[in-house]
Amino acid sequence: MSHTILLPRIMEIGHKSREKIPAILTSLGCKKPLIITDKIMVKLGYIDDIQNILKQENIESDYFDDTIPEPTSRSIQAGVEYIRKHEFDSIIAVGGGSPIDSAKAMSILGKHGGEIKEYRFPRQVNESGLPIIAVPTTAGTGSEATKFTIITDDESSEKLLCVGIGFMPVAAVVDYELTLSVPARTTADTGIDALTHAIEAYVSKKANLYSDAQAISAMKLIGPNLKQVYFHPDDEKAREAMMLGSTLAGIAFCNSSVALVHGMSRPIGAFFHVPHGLSNAMLLPMITEFSIPSAPERYADCAKAIGVADINDDMDQANQKLITALKEINQALQVPTLAEFGADKKHFDDIVQTMAEQALASGSPGNNPRVPSVDEMVQLYQKLWN
Repeated sequence: MSHTILLPRIMEIGHKSREKIPAILTSLGCKKPLIITDKIMVKLGYIDDIQNILKQENIESDYFDDTIPEPTSRSIQAGVEYIRKHEFDSIIAVGGGSPIDSAKAMSILGKHGGEIKEYRFPRQVNESGLPIIAVPTTAGTGSEATKFTIITDDESSEKLLCVGIGFMPVAAVVDYELTLSVPARTTADTGIDALTHAIEAYVSKKANLYSDAQAISAMKLIGPNLKQVYFHPDDEKAREAMMLGSTLAGIAFCNSSVALVHGMSRPIGAFFHVPHGLSNAMLLPMITEFSIPSAPERYADCAKAIGVADINDDMDQANQKLITALKEINQALQVPTLAEFGADKKHFDDIVQTMAEQALASGSPGNNPRVPSVDEMVQLYQKLWN
C-alpha cells in the first residue's frame, strides 16, 4: 500500500532562517509580496525586521495586519479584497496558526474567488492559490507544513475544515528566534497543541511509516522541552527543539490525520472562543484515557517517546504513566477547565448536542482508534465540564 506524502517545496530551518526569504521569493519568480500577520507581530517589530530584510534585496512589500486569533469568514474577506485590489503575486504569512490559516484562505479566495464555505471538507482544494511563504512565530500549530486551514463560518459558528494541496505553503521558514518573545500562556497552549498533533498522528487510523517517523521524532523533541520553555522562556536550546518538534508534528498529521481531540476541540473554540491549543489541552488527557483500550501499543509508544515511561515498562504501565503525565502537564501549565475559562453552563447545556454533531461531521473522530457515537461525545463533553 502506498501513501501520498505532501511537504512544502522549500524548508528553511534554524536560527536567522528568515534572512533567506528574499532568495525564496526570487526562486519563485515573485516580486510583490503581501505580508499577512497580526497587530502583535507588528508591535513586536517582526514585520519591520522582515521588510528590512526584503528591502536589502530591493524587494518592496506591504502588510495586512487585520487577522484575528480565531479567523472567520468575515475576517478574511478584507484581506482577500486587499490582495485583489493591489494585485500581489505572493504572500508571506507571519505569526501563529491564525495568521497562517488566514493567509491560506486568502491565497485561494484571492485568486479563485467564492466563499470559504464552498471550499470546506470533503472538497479537496487542489487548485493553486498565490504562493505562500509561511513564517511561524509559535511552536504549536505546524500550519507551515500542512494542507489544512480552519475558518469559522460567521453565519453558523461552525469551524470549517478546509483541505487540499492548494493550502500547502510553498515554503516554510522555521526560525525559533521568533518564539523567544511568546508569552507563557501562548507557549503552553501551542506547545500542547503540537504534542496533540504528534500523538494523534501516531494513533490515527491513517498513520503510516512516514508519518510515524515524524510523529515519534516530534514527541522526542516536545516531551522533554514543553515545561522547560514555559518556565524558562529564554532557553534557546529548548525553544529550538520545540520549534522543530512543532514542524515535524505538523508534517506528521498532514500525512496521517488528527483525530478525536481535534474533532471535539473545534466546536469548543467556535462556540466559546477558546484558543485552539487550549481547547486541545483541555481534552487531551480525557480523550487519551478514553482511546487507549483500542490502541494500547501505540499509546505506550507515545509515552516512551515523550519520555514519561521507561523503555522496559509494559503497555499498562506506560499507558498509566501517559495519562498521569498529561494531567500533570495541564496542571503545571495552568490549563483551565471550561468552567474556569468562563464558559456559560446553560449555553453549554443548550448546545452540547450540536457540538457533538459538528465534531462528528468534521471527520476527525472517525480517524480515532476508538470512534465514539454522538451520545458518547455528549457524555465526554459533559465530563470535560465537570
